[in-house]
Amino acid sequence: MEHLIVDSNWLQERLNNPNLIILDSSPKATITGETSASSAYIPGARKLDLKGDFSAKGSEFPNTFPSEKQFTEGARNLGINSDTEIVVYDNIGVYTSPRVWWMFKAMGHQKVSVLNGGLPAWIEEENKTIDNPNTEFNRGNFEARLNESWVKMYEQIVENATYCEFNILDARSAGRFEGVDPEPREWLKSGAIPNSINIPYKEVLDGFRLKEKPVLQKIFKEILDAEKEVVYSCGSGLTACIILLAGRIAGVESMQLYDGSWTEWAEKQGLKVTP
Repeated sequence: MEHLIVDSNWLQERLNNPNLIILDSSPKATITGETSASSAYIPGARKLDLKGDFSAKGSEFPNTFPSEKQFTEGARNLGINSDTEIVVYDNIGVYTSPRVWWMFKAMGHQKVSVLNGGLPAWIEEENKTIDNPNTEFNRGNFEARLNESWVKMYEQIVENATYCEFNILDARSAGRFEGVDPEPREWLKSGAIPNSINIPYKEVLDGFRLKEKPVLQKIFKEILDAEKEVVYSCGSGLTACIILLAGRIAGVESMQLYDGSWTEWAEKQGLKVTP
């Protein structure tokens, strides 16, 4: 049975499972500058460097999906095998962990879940933490195989701007989507991809946890055209995965992501801030 998310009690009961690997994908800060006060780790957790090891090296855009070769190397260096069960979390709550969850799924690894609430929930429930990640483990054998249909390219988004064949759900804040607040990448204008719909990622969160399934179902039902496929977007392909995971919990089948998101769209459309 697929577990999209698990809670702290579920994970606590399985800490000694030799086939379970816990991945800490904590960022240094969010795109809007939010940080976590805690640098602790869940016992046994291995540190996953999303920016360094699991984003395409040399890309002109941030958080770009890596090649199969790079992903395979990163996963093996974390000791991940083809049959490993993975739980990924971060120290914000639910922030970078859905991106890592989606990447493993897209690369063909099915046994991966997100810890709902992440490290804040783990600490709130008075579970033990340690000061350093686990670095003593054997190299894995996982082989990445990308499901290319899950990754939408710029040209497909351009075509959809005219023909509106699928729903684009944008996870950025309402102000950025509406073009009234600036982008964190200050050289780019804010605004929206034509024919896209805004679900700010914080709307699917209750504090540092995802909202309950019935609430998420209501959010998605109210805004989606049920006859069309769904593609997720944001600023750079990261927070889009938060609403993608929320959509899956709500029953939306799509796992499709516009990886370049607004950063690529605005760059290639020439939407630059005039000095």
